[in-house]
Amino acid sequence: MVTKQLSRNDIFLQQQEHRESNARSYPRRIPIAIEEAEGIFVKDADGKKYYDCLAGAGTLALGHNHPVVIEAIEQVIRDKRPLHTLDLTTPIKEDFVTELFDSLPGDFAKRAKIQFCGPTGGDAIEAAVKLCKTATGRQSILSFQGGYHGSTHGTMALSGNLGPKEKVRGLMPDVHFLPYPYTYRCPFGVGGEESQRISSQYIENLLDDPESGVLPPAAMILEIVQGEGGSIPAPIEWLKEMRRITEERGIPLIIDEVQTGIGRTGKLFAFEHAGITPDVLVLSKAIGGSLPLSVVVYDKKLDQWSPGAHIGTFRGNQMAMAAGMASLRYIKENNLAAHAEKMGDLFVSKLASIQQKYPEIGEIRGRGLMIGAEIVNPKGKKANSGSHPAHPSLASAIQRECFNRGLILEVGGRHGSVVRFLPPLIITEDQVREITDIFTQAIEAAAVRK
Repeated sequence: MVTKQLSRNDIFLQQQEHRESNARSYPRRIPIAIEEAEGIFVKDADGKKYYDCLAGAGTLALGHNHPVVIEAIEQVIRDKRPLHTLDLTTPIKEDFVTELFDSLPGDFAKRAKIQFCGPTGGDAIEAAVKLCKTATGRQSILSFQGGYHGSTHGTMALSGNLGPKEKVRGLMPDVHFLPYPYTYRCPFGVGGEESQRISSQYIENLLDDPESGVLPPAAMILEIVQGEGGSIPAPIEWLKEMRRITEERGIPLIIDEVQTGIGRTGKLFAFEHAGITPDVLVLSKAIGGSLPLSVVVYDKKLDQWSPGAHIGTFRGNQMAMAAGMASLRYIKENNLAAHAEKMGDLFVSKLASIQQKYPEIGEIRGRGLMIGAEIVNPKGKKANSGSHPAHPSLASAIQRECFNRGLILEVGGRHGSVVRFLPPLIITEDQVREITDIFTQAIEAAAVRK
Protein backbone atom coordinates (compact mmCIF):
# COMPACT_ATOMS: atom_id res chain seq x y z
CA MET A 1 0.00 0.00 0.00
CA VAL A 2 1.40 3.38 -1.06
CA THR A 3 0.75 6.28 1.31
CA LYS A 4 0.44 9.66 -0.36
CA GLN A 5 2.96 12.12 1.02
CA LEU A 6 1.41 15.34 2.26
CA SER A 7 2.56 18.61 0.76
CA ARG A 8 4.05 21.29 3.01
CA ASN A 9 0.90 23.32 2.52
CA ASP A 10 -1.29 20.41 3.67
CA ILE A 11 0.92 19.80 6.70
CA PHE A 12 0.56 23.40 7.86
CA LEU A 13 -3.19 23.34 7.28
CA GLN A 14 -3.56 20.12 9.25
CA GLN A 15 -1.56 21.59 12.11
CA GLN A 16 -3.73 24.69 12.06
CA GLU A 17 -6.93 22.65 12.13
CA HIS A 18 -5.63 20.56 15.03
CA ARG A 19 -4.37 23.43 17.17
CA GLU A 20 -6.40 26.52 16.30
CA SER A 21 -9.83 27.55 17.52
CA ASN A 22 -13.05 26.52 15.82
CA ALA A 23 -13.67 30.26 15.45
CA ARG A 24 -11.12 30.51 12.63
CA SER A 25 -12.88 31.55 9.45
CA TYR A 26 -10.81 32.37 6.35
CA PRO A 27 -8.89 29.04 6.21
CA ARG A 28 -12.16 27.17 5.83
CA ARG A 29 -12.71 28.85 2.45
CA ILE A 30 -9.14 29.72 1.51
CA PRO A 31 -6.99 26.64 2.32
CA ILE A 32 -3.53 28.15 2.06
CA ALA A 33 -0.39 28.48 4.16
CA ILE A 34 1.25 31.68 2.92
CA GLU A 35 5.05 31.60 2.89
CA GLU A 36 5.96 34.55 0.65
CA ALA A 37 4.17 37.73 -0.36
CA GLU A 38 4.95 40.71 -2.58
CA GLY A 39 2.63 43.29 -4.11
CA ILE A 40 -0.62 41.69 -5.21
CA PHE A 41 0.83 38.16 -5.11
CA VAL A 42 1.26 35.51 -2.43
CA LYS A 43 2.93 32.09 -2.58
CA ASP A 44 1.89 29.10 -0.54
CA ALA A 45 4.27 26.72 1.18
CA ASP A 46 4.47 24.61 -1.99
CA GLY A 47 5.42 27.57 -4.17
CA LYS A 48 2.03 28.06 -5.91
CA LYS A 49 1.38 31.71 -6.76
CA TYR A 50 -1.94 33.48 -6.25
CA TYR A 51 -3.46 36.86 -6.98
CA ASP A 52 -4.55 38.27 -3.62
CA CYS A 53 -7.85 40.12 -4.01
CA LEU A 54 -8.54 39.90 -0.29
CA ALA A 55 -5.52 41.99 0.76
CA GLY A 56 -5.95 41.48 4.48
CA ALA A 57 -9.65 42.43 4.18
CA GLY A 58 -8.49 45.82 2.91
CA THR A 59 -5.58 46.27 5.30
CA LEU A 60 -2.90 46.02 2.59
CA ALA A 61 -3.62 49.20 0.62
CA LEU A 62 -0.16 49.02 -1.00
CA GLY A 63 -0.10 45.25 -1.21
CA HIS A 64 2.37 42.96 0.53
CA ASN A 65 5.79 44.24 1.60
CA HIS A 66 5.70 47.52 -0.28
CA PRO A 67 9.16 49.21 -0.25
CA VAL A 68 7.93 52.38 1.48
CA VAL A 69 6.38 50.31 4.27
CA ILE A 70 9.49 48.17 4.71
CA GLU A 71 11.72 51.25 4.78
CA ALA A 72 9.54 52.94 7.41
CA ILE A 73 9.66 49.86 9.65
CA GLU A 74 13.40 49.42 9.24
CA GLN A 75 14.01 53.11 9.99
CA VAL A 76 12.23 52.77 13.34
CA ILE A 77 14.56 49.90 14.22
CA ARG A 78 17.72 51.58 12.93
CA ASP A 79 16.98 54.73 14.94
CA LYS A 80 16.29 52.72 18.10
CA ARG A 81 12.86 54.27 18.39
CA PRO A 82 10.55 52.92 21.09
CA LEU A 83 8.24 50.22 19.77
CA HIS A 84 5.57 50.51 22.44
CA THR A 85 4.58 53.66 24.33
CA LEU A 86 1.00 53.23 25.61
CA ASP A 87 -0.47 56.69 24.95
CA LEU A 88 2.73 58.60 25.68
CA THR A 89 3.65 60.72 22.72
CA THR A 90 6.70 60.45 20.46
CA PRO A 91 7.99 62.32 17.39
CA ILE A 92 6.65 59.50 15.21
CA LYS A 93 3.22 59.78 16.79
CA GLU A 94 3.06 63.55 16.37
CA ASP A 95 4.16 63.28 12.73
CA PHE A 96 1.52 60.62 12.12
CA VAL A 97 -1.24 62.80 13.58
CA THR A 98 -0.07 65.79 11.51
CA GLU A 99 -0.09 63.69 8.32
CA LEU A 100 -3.55 62.32 9.07
CA PHE A 101 -5.06 65.70 9.96
CA ASP A 102 -3.51 67.25 6.84
CA SER A 103 -5.27 64.55 4.82
CA LEU A 104 -8.74 65.35 6.18
CA PRO A 105 -11.08 67.91 4.61
CA GLY A 106 -10.21 71.29 6.09
CA ASP A 107 -13.52 71.93 7.87
CA PHE A 108 -13.20 68.62 9.70
CA ALA A 109 -9.46 68.88 10.40
CA LYS A 110 -9.70 72.26 12.13
CA ARG A 111 -12.14 70.81 14.69
CA ALA A 112 -10.57 67.36 14.97
CA LYS A 113 -9.27 65.47 17.97
CA ILE A 114 -7.94 61.93 17.90
CA GLN A 115 -8.15 58.90 20.18
CA PHE A 116 -5.71 56.02 19.69
CA CYS A 117 -7.40 52.71 20.42
CA GLY A 118 -6.51 49.05 20.67
CA PRO A 119 -5.21 47.58 17.42
CA THR A 120 -8.55 46.51 15.90
CA GLY A 121 -11.32 48.40 14.19
CA GLY A 122 -13.80 46.82 16.59
CA ASP A 123 -12.09 48.49 19.55
CA ALA A 124 -12.25 51.86 17.80
CA ILE A 125 -15.98 51.40 17.15
CA GLU A 126 -16.44 50.63 20.85
CA ALA A 127 -14.59 53.85 21.65
CA ALA A 128 -16.70 55.88 19.22
CA VAL A 129 -19.93 54.63 20.77
CA LYS A 130 -18.69 55.34 24.31
CA LEU A 131 -17.60 58.81 23.22
CA CYS A 132 -21.04 59.67 21.84
CA LYS A 133 -22.92 58.21 24.79
CA THR A 134 -20.74 60.22 27.16
CA ALA A 135 -21.13 63.46 25.22
CA THR A 136 -24.89 63.22 24.71
CA GLY A 137 -25.96 61.48 27.92
CA ARG A 138 -28.14 59.20 25.80
CA GLN A 139 -28.00 55.43 25.34
CA SER A 140 -29.71 54.23 22.15
CA ILE A 141 -27.77 53.81 18.89
CA LEU A 142 -29.12 53.81 15.34
CA SER A 143 -27.48 51.26 13.07
CA PHE A 144 -28.35 49.76 9.69
CA GLN A 145 -29.49 46.41 8.35
CA GLY A 146 -26.57 44.74 6.58
CA GLY A 147 -23.96 46.72 8.46
CA TYR A 148 -20.85 45.20 10.00
CA HIS A 149 -18.87 46.95 12.74
CA GLY A 150 -16.89 44.18 14.47
CA SER A 151 -17.22 41.03 16.55
CA THR A 152 -16.79 42.29 20.11
CA HIS A 153 -19.79 42.15 22.45
CA GLY A 154 -20.68 45.75 21.68
CA THR A 155 -19.90 45.88 17.97
CA MET A 156 -21.69 42.60 17.32
CA ALA A 157 -24.81 44.27 18.71
CA LEU A 158 -24.38 47.04 16.11
CA SER A 159 -23.99 44.59 13.20
CA GLY A 160 -26.76 43.14 11.09
CA ASN A 161 -25.55 39.55 10.71
CA LEU A 162 -27.73 37.31 12.88
CA GLY A 163 -25.57 34.16 12.82
CA PRO A 164 -22.89 35.22 15.32
CA LYS A 165 -25.52 36.63 17.69
CA GLU A 166 -27.57 33.49 18.08
CA LYS A 167 -25.46 31.90 20.82
CA VAL A 168 -24.29 35.11 22.53
CA ARG A 169 -26.79 36.49 25.01
CA GLY A 170 -26.94 39.92 26.58
CA LEU A 171 -25.48 42.01 23.77
CA MET A 172 -25.41 45.80 24.10
CA PRO A 173 -29.04 46.97 24.42
CA ASP A 174 -30.88 49.85 22.74
CA VAL A 175 -29.55 49.30 19.22
CA HIS A 176 -32.18 50.06 16.60
CA PHE A 177 -31.76 48.85 13.03
CA LEU A 178 -32.82 51.01 10.11
CA PRO A 179 -33.33 50.12 6.41
CA TYR A 180 -30.21 50.65 4.27
CA PRO A 181 -30.92 51.56 0.63
CA TYR A 182 -29.89 48.22 -0.89
CA THR A 183 -31.49 48.80 -4.28
CA TYR A 184 -31.05 45.26 -5.65
CA ARG A 185 -32.80 43.74 -2.63
CA CYS A 186 -34.83 46.77 -1.65
CA PRO A 187 -36.31 46.39 1.86
CA PHE A 188 -39.42 48.22 0.61
CA GLY A 189 -39.79 46.14 -2.55
CA VAL A 190 -39.46 49.10 -4.93
CA GLY A 191 -35.76 49.45 -5.83
CA GLY A 192 -34.01 52.35 -7.55
CA GLU A 193 -34.06 55.93 -6.34
CA GLU A 194 -37.43 55.40 -4.71
CA SER A 195 -35.76 53.06 -2.23
CA GLN A 196 -33.44 55.75 -0.87
CA ARG A 197 -36.29 58.30 -0.72
CA ILE A 198 -38.49 55.97 1.34
CA SER A 199 -35.57 55.05 3.59
CA SER A 200 -34.81 58.71 4.35
CA GLN A 201 -38.47 59.50 4.92
CA TYR A 202 -38.91 56.51 7.21
CA ILE A 203 -35.87 57.42 9.32
CA GLU A 204 -36.86 61.07 9.65
CA ASN A 205 -40.39 60.10 10.65
CA LEU A 206 -39.10 57.62 13.22
CA LEU A 207 -36.97 60.28 14.88
CA ASP A 208 -39.82 62.81 15.00
CA ASP A 209 -42.62 60.45 16.00
CA PRO A 210 -43.32 60.70 19.77
CA GLU A 211 -44.78 57.17 19.59
CA SER A 212 -41.86 55.58 17.67
CA GLY A 213 -40.63 53.70 20.72
CA VAL A 214 -37.07 54.88 20.09
CA LEU A 215 -35.55 57.32 22.57
CA PRO A 216 -33.42 60.19 21.22
CA PRO A 217 -30.25 58.40 20.10
CA ALA A 218 -26.67 58.94 21.22
CA ALA A 219 -25.45 58.38 17.65
CA MET A 220 -26.12 57.01 14.20
CA ILE A 221 -23.44 54.70 12.78
CA LEU A 222 -23.12 53.73 9.12
CA GLU A 223 -20.74 52.54 6.41
CA ILE A 224 -20.45 54.53 3.18
CA VAL A 225 -20.07 51.17 1.43
CA GLN A 226 -21.27 48.16 3.37
CA GLY A 227 -18.33 45.77 3.15
CA GLU A 228 -19.18 42.46 4.79
CA GLY A 229 -22.81 43.24 3.95
CA GLY A 230 -22.00 42.68 0.27
CA SER A 231 -20.12 45.69 -1.16
CA ILE A 232 -23.25 47.85 -1.15
CA PRO A 233 -22.57 51.55 -1.82
CA ALA A 234 -24.88 54.07 -0.19
CA PRO A 235 -26.44 56.50 -2.69
CA ILE A 236 -24.86 59.94 -2.49
CA GLU A 237 -28.14 61.81 -2.00
CA TRP A 238 -29.16 59.41 0.77
CA LEU A 239 -25.88 60.08 2.59
CA LYS A 240 -26.51 63.79 2.37
CA GLU A 241 -29.97 63.22 3.82
CA MET A 242 -28.56 61.17 6.72
CA ARG A 243 -26.19 64.04 7.50
CA ARG A 244 -29.00 66.60 7.33
CA ILE A 245 -31.36 64.50 9.46
CA THR A 246 -28.77 63.85 12.18
CA GLU A 247 -27.36 67.37 12.18
CA GLU A 248 -30.75 69.01 12.53
CA ARG A 249 -31.54 66.82 15.54
CA GLY A 250 -28.17 67.00 17.27
CA ILE A 251 -27.39 63.32 16.70
CA PRO A 252 -23.66 62.57 16.27
CA LEU A 253 -22.96 60.77 12.99
CA ILE A 254 -20.32 58.03 13.21
CA ILE A 255 -18.85 57.02 9.86
CA ASP A 256 -17.20 53.60 9.99
CA GLU A 257 -14.33 53.75 7.48
CA VAL A 258 -12.42 50.78 8.87
CA GLN A 259 -12.53 49.18 5.42
CA THR A 260 -13.33 52.09 3.09
CA GLY A 261 -10.73 54.55 4.38
CA ILE A 262 -7.40 55.64 2.83
CA GLY A 263 -8.20 55.61 -0.88
CA ARG A 264 -10.16 52.38 -1.17
CA THR A 265 -13.32 53.85 -2.76
CA GLY A 266 -11.72 56.41 -5.08
CA LYS A 267 -11.47 59.18 -2.48
CA LEU A 268 -9.05 59.32 0.43
CA PHE A 269 -12.08 59.02 2.72
CA ALA A 270 -15.33 57.58 1.43
CA PHE A 271 -17.51 60.24 3.04
CA GLU A 272 -15.90 62.77 0.67
CA HIS A 273 -17.98 61.34 -2.20
CA ALA A 274 -21.04 62.95 -0.63
CA GLY A 275 -19.32 66.16 0.47
CA ILE A 276 -20.44 65.63 4.07
CA THR A 277 -18.55 65.97 7.34
CA PRO A 278 -19.03 63.31 10.03
CA ASP A 279 -18.92 64.01 13.74
CA VAL A 280 -16.87 60.86 14.29
CA LEU A 281 -14.62 58.98 11.85
CA VAL A 282 -13.34 55.49 12.65
CA LEU A 283 -10.20 54.25 10.88
CA SER A 284 -8.26 51.00 11.06
CA LYS A 285 -6.95 48.41 8.56
CA ALA A 286 -5.08 50.52 5.93
CA ILE A 287 -4.33 53.36 8.38
CA GLY A 288 -1.58 51.22 9.94
CA GLY A 289 0.20 50.54 6.67
CA SER A 290 -0.40 46.77 7.09
CA LEU A 291 0.32 46.78 10.86
CA PRO A 292 -2.27 46.82 13.68
CA LEU A 293 -3.62 50.30 14.42
CA SER A 294 -6.99 51.97 14.93
CA VAL A 295 -8.02 55.54 15.67
CA VAL A 296 -11.13 57.60 16.23
CA VAL A 297 -11.08 61.15 14.82
CA TYR A 298 -13.91 63.32 16.08
CA ASP A 299 -15.26 66.83 16.50
CA LYS A 300 -13.74 68.35 19.63
CA LYS A 301 -17.21 69.33 20.91
CA LEU A 302 -17.68 65.62 21.75
CA ASP A 303 -14.50 65.44 23.85
CA GLN A 304 -16.40 65.16 27.13
CA TRP A 305 -14.94 61.97 28.54
CA SER A 306 -12.55 61.63 31.46
CA PRO A 307 -8.92 60.40 31.57
CA GLY A 308 -8.85 56.63 31.10
CA ALA A 309 -12.38 56.51 29.64
CA HIS A 310 -11.03 54.34 26.82
CA ILE A 311 -7.64 52.69 27.12
CA GLY A 312 -5.66 49.84 25.59
CA THR A 313 -2.15 48.51 26.10
CA PHE A 314 -1.26 48.40 22.41
CA ARG A 315 -2.54 51.84 21.37
CA GLY A 316 1.07 53.05 21.11
CA ASN A 317 2.25 50.86 18.20
CA GLN A 318 5.06 53.02 16.82
CA MET A 319 5.89 50.78 13.87
CA ALA A 320 2.27 50.93 12.74
CA MET A 321 2.26 54.73 12.99
CA ALA A 322 5.47 54.93 10.95
CA ALA A 323 4.21 52.46 8.35
CA GLY A 324 0.79 54.14 8.25
CA MET A 325 2.30 57.58 7.79
CA ALA A 326 4.54 56.32 4.97
CA SER A 327 1.60 54.61 3.26
CA LEU A 328 -0.64 57.65 3.55
CA ARG A 329 2.03 59.90 2.05
CA TYR A 330 2.67 57.48 -0.80
CA ILE A 331 -1.05 57.14 -1.56
CA LYS A 332 -1.44 60.93 -1.71
CA GLU A 333 1.77 61.62 -3.64
CA ASN A 334 0.90 59.00 -6.25
CA ASN A 335 -2.80 59.83 -6.37
CA LEU A 336 -3.74 56.22 -5.71
CA ALA A 337 -7.29 57.14 -4.75
CA ALA A 338 -7.91 58.31 -8.33
CA HIS A 339 -6.13 55.19 -9.58
CA ALA A 340 -8.44 53.06 -7.43
CA GLU A 341 -11.44 54.76 -9.02
CA LYS A 342 -10.06 54.13 -12.52
CA MET A 343 -9.23 50.48 -11.81
CA GLY A 344 -12.61 50.03 -10.15
CA ASP A 345 -14.35 51.33 -13.27
CA LEU A 346 -12.34 48.87 -15.37
CA PHE A 347 -13.25 46.01 -13.02
CA VAL A 348 -16.95 46.87 -13.19
CA SER A 349 -16.80 47.16 -16.99
CA LYS A 350 -15.15 43.74 -17.31
CA LEU A 351 -17.54 42.12 -14.83
CA ALA A 352 -20.54 43.68 -16.58
CA SER A 353 -19.39 42.04 -19.83
CA ILE A 354 -19.22 38.69 -18.05
CA GLN A 355 -22.68 39.32 -16.60
CA GLN A 356 -24.10 39.56 -20.13
CA LYS A 357 -23.20 35.91 -20.65
CA TYR A 358 -23.96 34.60 -17.19
CA PRO A 359 -27.35 35.53 -15.69
CA GLU A 360 -26.09 33.93 -12.48
CA ILE A 361 -24.54 37.33 -11.79
CA GLY A 362 -27.49 39.32 -10.49
CA GLU A 363 -25.72 42.64 -9.91
CA ILE A 364 -22.27 44.21 -10.15
CA ARG A 365 -21.75 47.06 -7.69
CA GLY A 366 -19.28 48.90 -5.52
CA ARG A 367 -17.20 52.02 -5.37
CA GLY A 368 -13.53 52.24 -6.35
CA LEU A 369 -11.73 49.00 -5.52
CA MET A 370 -14.48 47.69 -3.26
CA ILE A 371 -16.57 45.63 -5.67
CA GLY A 372 -19.14 42.88 -5.33
CA ALA A 373 -20.73 40.45 -7.79
CA GLU A 374 -23.99 39.11 -6.36
CA ILE A 375 -24.58 35.50 -7.38
CA VAL A 376 -28.20 34.45 -7.89
CA ASN A 377 -30.39 31.65 -9.14
CA PRO A 378 -31.80 33.11 -12.39
CA LYS A 379 -34.46 30.38 -12.50
CA GLY A 380 -35.84 31.31 -9.10
CA LYS A 381 -38.87 33.48 -8.47
CA LYS A 382 -38.14 37.20 -8.57
CA ALA A 383 -38.81 39.47 -5.61
CA ASN A 384 -41.00 42.56 -5.98
CA SER A 385 -37.89 44.69 -6.57
CA GLY A 386 -36.86 42.42 -9.48
CA SER A 387 -34.03 40.50 -7.81
CA HIS A 388 -33.54 36.76 -8.15
CA PRO A 389 -32.98 34.53 -5.08
CA ALA A 390 -29.46 34.40 -3.64
CA HIS A 391 -27.34 31.39 -4.64
CA PRO A 392 -24.77 30.88 -1.86
CA SER A 393 -23.67 27.41 -2.94
CA LEU A 394 -22.81 28.69 -6.42
CA ALA A 395 -20.96 31.68 -4.94
CA SER A 396 -18.88 29.28 -2.84
CA ALA A 397 -18.23 27.10 -5.87
CA ILE A 398 -17.04 30.14 -7.85
CA GLN A 399 -14.74 31.09 -5.00
CA ARG A 400 -13.26 27.56 -4.97
CA GLU A 401 -12.79 27.55 -8.74
CA CYS A 402 -11.03 30.92 -8.54
CA PHE A 403 -8.76 29.62 -5.79
CA ASN A 404 -7.88 26.52 -7.81
CA ARG A 405 -6.87 28.84 -10.66
CA GLY A 406 -4.68 31.05 -8.50
CA LEU A 407 -7.08 33.82 -7.40
CA ILE A 408 -7.97 34.55 -3.77
CA LEU A 409 -11.39 36.14 -3.30
CA GLU A 410 -13.83 36.32 -0.41
CA VAL A 411 -17.60 35.87 -0.32
CA GLY A 412 -19.99 37.84 1.85
CA GLY A 413 -23.31 39.62 1.77
CA ARG A 414 -26.77 38.18 2.30
CA HIS A 415 -26.57 34.38 2.53
CA GLY A 416 -22.85 34.55 1.60
CA SER A 417 -23.84 35.04 -2.04
CA VAL A 418 -21.63 38.00 -3.00
CA VAL A 419 -18.17 37.43 -4.48
CA ARG A 420 -16.04 40.36 -3.32
CA PHE A 421 -13.03 41.99 -5.02
CA LEU A 422 -10.80 43.92 -2.61
CA PRO A 423 -7.35 44.12 -4.25
CA PRO A 424 -4.47 46.44 -3.27
CA LEU A 425 -4.69 49.98 -4.63
CA ILE A 426 -1.54 49.38 -6.69
CA ILE A 427 -3.26 46.93 -9.03
CA THR A 428 -2.56 47.47 -12.75
CA GLU A 429 -4.83 47.34 -15.79
CA ASP A 430 -3.20 44.12 -16.98
CA GLN A 431 -3.78 42.54 -13.59
CA VAL A 432 -7.45 43.55 -13.62
CA ARG A 433 -7.81 41.87 -16.99
CA GLU A 434 -6.02 38.71 -15.85
CA ILE A 435 -8.12 38.52 -12.67
CA THR A 436 -11.41 38.95 -14.52
CA ASP A 437 -10.29 36.32 -17.05
CA ILE A 438 -9.75 33.88 -14.17
CA PHE A 439 -13.15 34.84 -12.75
CA THR A 440 -14.76 34.13 -16.13
CA GLN A 441 -13.21 30.65 -16.24
CA ALA A 442 -14.28 30.02 -12.65
CA ILE A 443 -17.91 31.03 -13.09
CA GLU A 444 -18.13 28.97 -16.28
CA ALA A 445 -16.79 25.90 -14.50
CA ALA A 446 -18.96 26.41 -11.43
CA ALA A 447 -22.12 27.15 -13.40
CA VAL A 448 -21.70 24.00 -15.49
CA ARG A 449 -21.29 21.85 -12.34
CA LYS A 450 -24.03 23.41 -10.23
